[in-house]
Amino acid sequence: MHWHSLILLTYLFATHVNCDTPADCRYEDIQGRWLFSITNTGHKQGVDCSKIGPVNIRYVIDLNYPDLAVDQFGNAGHWTLIYNQGFEVTVAGRKYFAFSKYKTDGENVTSLCGETLMGWTHNVIGQNWGCYSAQKTKPIAPRSHSHPLLTLPRHFSQENLNFDSALVDAINRAQTSWKAGPNVLKTKSLNDLVTLAGGRKSMLLHKPKPAPASLKVQKLAAALPAAWDWRSVDGINYVSPVRNQGGCGSCYAFASMGMLESRLRILTNNTLQAILSPQDIVECSKYSQGCDGGFPYLIAGKYAEDFGAVPEVCNPYKGMDDDCTTKRNCPVRYFATEYKYVGGYYGGCNEEFMMLQLVKNGPMAVGFEVYPDFMHYHGGVYHHVKSSDDVVPKSLRKFYPFELTNHAVLLVGYGVDTPSGEKFWIVKNSWSTSWGENGFFRIRRGTDECGIESTSLESFPVL
Repeated sequence: MHWHSLILLTYLFATHVNCDTPADCRYEDIQGRWLFSITNTGHKQGVDCSKIGPVNIRYVIDLNYPDLAVDQFGNAGHWTLIYNQGFEVTVAGRKYFAFSKYKTDGENVTSLCGETLMGWTHNVIGQNWGCYSAQKTKPIAPRSHSHPLLTLPRHFSQENLNFDSALVDAINRAQTSWKAGPNVLKTKSLNDLVTLAGGRKSMLLHKPKPAPASLKVQKLAAALPAAWDWRSVDGINYVSPVRNQGGCGSCYAFASMGMLESRLRILTNNTLQAILSPQDIVECSKYSQGCDGGFPYLIAGKYAEDFGAVPEVCNPYKGMDDDCTTKRNCPVRYFATEYKYVGGYYGGCNEEFMMLQLVKNGPMAVGFEVYPDFMHYHGGVYHHVKSSDDVVPKSLRKFYPFELTNHAVLLVGYGVDTPSGEKFWIVKNSWSTSWGENGFFRIRRGTDECGIESTSLESFPVL
């Protein structure tokens, strides 16, 4: 078996913790001084932190703006939120990852953002593992909110879907940037649509706004080509084919594998055109929730660095949850390293950074919020058409139960529309080639449309 080289990072969670939690912890909650309570280290990878031993070390770390971590001895490192779920710290040669603490009572959630669940720590080369929990030295008030996974209406009925043509007309009357048409997904239930748009466990209660670009970054971005498309760079296509996730909320796996596929093509001058297995992620990754969703940071980043991605032939896509059936004798795994958010930390992203990293390093997994009108996209430069009186008739609004969700897709290029002059991103979806522009879509650039410029992921294959 051929294993590519890698540096192992933190095994992400204790056995009793779900990966994508209902916690809603924000930057201002996490920033500040923390006391880390660490058990004995020296364990092997995957130590069971649900069977935690006594605390051996107490260690203070300050998490400063925007991503500076400083320990009690003056050692400097860095930290980042991981969405609104938890945070990761690297300082003094060690990495620490834990999810934020929360409690649930039916659909009611209390986020205890000044504490963590049990997490994992090891050194920067993936050895000497231990467990820890952390608590803010100054307590913060708990935040109460509804569980986003339990408050969604379960289904459209077929009667609910009869407004399709009226909605299309309303969208097309309201704007000329993009063309709405019959919803090719209209036979699906609301639950199916939520699954297509990332899954219930990928939902976020908030997203950061893009960070302002420095003058230096603005100048570098201004020097880039006016348009870029990894599907045709000097006549060569570095983007793997559009696929269909079906009725499984595996968009995060398709976006993550698509990113690694493209970057492997770029790294090898298109001589290695691997198709990687999203099913391996759905079945085998403990960093996500299978068909209920996940996040690219934990897949194209952590999972790819810790365990590697396997070719499609080692676990063909089934579009359903199952026990891990990846072939044990799979001949190759492709690893990645140096994963990070574009801009260096969660909330540090912006249009200019995205353009620079896209051109320099290749396609990137991004997330954005899906609205009902997006399901009707047939072409053009998409922007969300709000359901106001002059767009959607009041009689149709009762058929708008679809909630905002986090959908993962692959950014492959950018350009400017003619003759309107509207800037756009080019994005690969995973809803088959029958949707949108042969499986791709364009979306407004420079306005953080649907949150697409808030977070992007970098991850680098290692051969």
